[in-house]
Amino acid sequence: MKKLTNKVAVVTGASKGIGSEIAKGLAAEGAAVVVNYASAREGAEKVVDEIVKNGGKAIAVKGNVSQQADVDQIFNEARKAFGGVDILVNNAGVYQFTPIEDVTVEEFNRQFNTNVLGLLLVTQGAVKQFGDKGGSIINISSTVTRITPPGSSIYTATKGAVDSITQVLSKELGARNIRVNAINPGIVETEGTHSAGFIGSEFHTNAVKSTPLGRTGQPNDIAPIAVFLASDDSRWLTGETIIASGGVR
Repeated sequence: MKKLTNKVAVVTGASKGIGSEIAKGLAAEGAAVVVNYASAREGAEKVVDEIVKNGGKAIAVKGNVSQQADVDQIFNEARKAFGGVDILVNNAGVYQFTPIEDVTVEEFNRQFNTNVLGLLLVTQGAVKQFGDKGGSIINISSTVTRITPPGSSIYTATKGAVDSITQVLSKELGARNIRVNAINPGIVETEGTHSAGFIGSEFHTNAVKSTPLGRTGQPNDIAPIAVFLASDDSRWLTGETIIASGGVR
């Protein structure tokens, strides 16, 4: 039997990049997957089509994780399609690196609303559905909380909050058999890091040089870790932060 047979997973921000690979990885191990997206419907439907083509179950659900009504809709659709939720992957996130002189209220709110408030709202929705059986929550954070690159004050602050929330909720929810862990990737080659100009930049070159394994991460380097944390293989782990960075500290 596959590791996640009869489980239902919600993956936020799953239309591309790390989120899409995690969604496909969970489905490959037997989970039915809710592929959440904010605007990239075509990408989300492509992920669903690939999962279904490979014999899995998935639906695409639009929703801005920072909006309560949208979050409610995500879980309503999950319940209608699959009957409940067992796994949550908080992957949805936004970022922009700017020097302190360029920090604005608007950019602060944009990143914190998605990366922190969104994570809290979606987690709240999942906890309501986990019920007595418990569940697994996996927060996608970042190694920026350890390497603190210049220009990342807002983004690093949001991911520092994610790391702290992971610790708090692991203690708060443990008695309800809900495990809460985080994955902190280093630089990963995705559509987002390409469009942001990271890939091929001096920042990217220096990041690879400082990576003991000597390369850029790929989404399929992260997905198996999420599968592990979602499965009973990690049943004795909660409050853990797995640094998935090729050795960068």
